[in-house]
Amino acid sequence: MRKGLTAPAVYLSALALAASMAPAASADAAPKTRPAPDRITLQVVTVNGSGCPAGTAAVAPSSDNTAFTVTYSDYLAQTGGSSKPTDIRKNCQLSLAVHIPQGFTYGIASADYRGFASLADGASGLERANYYHQGMQQSTPISHSIRGPYSDNWQFTDRTPVTEIVWKPCGENRNFNINTELRVDEGTSAPGETSFMAFDSADGSVRTVYHFAWKEC
Repeated sequence: MRKGLTAPAVYLSALALAASMAPAASADAAPKTRPAPDRITLQVVTVNGSGCPAGTAAVAPSSDNTAFTVTYSDYLAQTGGSSKPTDIRKNCQLSLAVHIPQGFTYGIASADYRGFASLADGASGLERANYYHQGMQQSTPISHSIRGPYSDNWQFTDRTPVTEIVWKPCGENRNFNINTELRVDEGTSAPGETSFMAFDSADGSVRTVYHFAWKEC
């Protein structure tokens, strides 16, 4: 893995409430208030990994302020042909400082992943992601697979049940980490055929969208 790269501090005026609200502190109590959007900021602390070299990943809020989007320009795993052994797996870890109003906490409610894949007959590709707050146990990785022959855009959505959302401990400042991975296996594909999978698409939209859920402490 690449040595951690400190990205320029990017403060984003905020992440409003995700479309699906999480319950308040009590499992069956509905949240009474919403965090004020102008009091929530997000800072990119570090960008780490072979799939996101320096300057190839950026973060921006969605137009409706319900999520944030990560854009990649060089996140691709491949095998076969002239590929190197290290090309079959690429990964990226983002470390984010999320500043929210006092009395609230947050977690990932869902994530939308998009890309493009070109897989020869017999080859396969895999996208995997998990999330955790600094110093806490990682969430269970969620994986999605594609089998060749395949040559098209792909899109996967991870949805986390409210009871399984990993919430930041109330009143503590902890960075939020997102780990993603792409892997390609040549399987039984013909020797010399190149297969790849990327956070990319034919129309140039290289995006992953993360939606937050909030609850009162």
